[in-house]
Amino acid sequence: MSVKPQSASGLFAGPFALGTLTADDGRAFPALVDSAEQVLDLRTALADPGLTMRDLLEQWQAVLPRLRALAAEPDLERRPLSEFRVLAPVEPRQVFQSGANYRQHVIDLHVAHRAPDDDRSEEERRAEAAEIMDRRAAEDLPYMFIGLPSSITGPYDDVTLPTWAAKPDWELELAAVIGRPAYRVSPEEALEYVAGYTIANDLTDRATVFRRDMPQIGTDWLRSKNAPGFTPLGPWIMPAETVTDTSDLRLTLKLNGEVMQDESTKDMIFDVARMVAYASRTAQLLPGDLVLTGSPAGNGMHWGRLLRDGDVMESTITGLGTQRTRCIAEES
Repeated sequence: MSVKPQSASGLFAGPFALGTLTADDGRAFPALVDSAEQVLDLRTALADPGLTMRDLLEQWQAVLPRLRALAAEPDLERRPLSEFRVLAPVEPRQVFQSGANYRQHVIDLHVAHRAPDDDRSEEERRAEAAEIMDRRAAEDLPYMFIGLPSSITGPYDDVTLPTWAAKPDWELELAAVIGRPAYRVSPEEALEYVAGYTIANDLTDRATVFRRDMPQIGTDWLRSKNAPGFTPLGPWIMPAETVTDTSDLRLTLKLNGEVMQDESTKDMIFDVARMVAYASRTAQLLPGDLVLTGSPAGNGMHWGRLLRDGDVMESTITGLGTQRTRCIAEES
């Protein structure tokens, strides 16, 4: 079961988007979707019956001009988007996730975790946190960790909340999709390795972030972030050339129609280029891999309201479309 998607028209920027769709035969295929909600099957258009989205990304520099030409060709056979189910746009081999990358979010956390003997005003503590963030942006490094591809699900699929997840929370994020192998690239050249961008909702069970049996070990991202379906992805990959300014995109997450997160990527401490470059310092990024860039203020812990059975999340990023997912409690 899934939430019915809204039409594609007007929800993404540029002449076309890329997605992975499936029809009645159940076979997934990469598709070019235009603003008129018409779908071009890229297996047929590129004469490759076994083509996948990752295959496209493996040859991104060569295939992009062909995609532009296909989008502009009026005589090719297209079918309505309404005939298809929209899946996660890509199956990555690696998922690089980020924490503590939005200034206001981290300042809020800093203020909320006040030491018992700290009797300063909130304004003083916020000023201190802001100074720390400025220094971190200038001198420090991003905070990144690894996620599992098995946590990814489609942009309109139901999300099962496991019985063991006592405090499931939302985290809307901009995700960069890698289009060339990248290893030890500089921030100045990092965006040359990004094929496009998509939407990710990096769900987290706050109750299992920290190990209670071994507090000295720190965070447990395996347990808290990688349940099946905990990373709704998509609906579309927007080519990077149509997303001209990743430093000023609006991220908005609504829970049952109420706005919970509403922030610009201007609030990022480390921009997309620095995130991609930092990940590549240790690992080789591969075509189709995802670099998630952190979530802004407005998570459920901030509101004192976490996810529960029947909740519907609607996540939008400027020019990238909208995903809608319903939460379903796992039967005990």
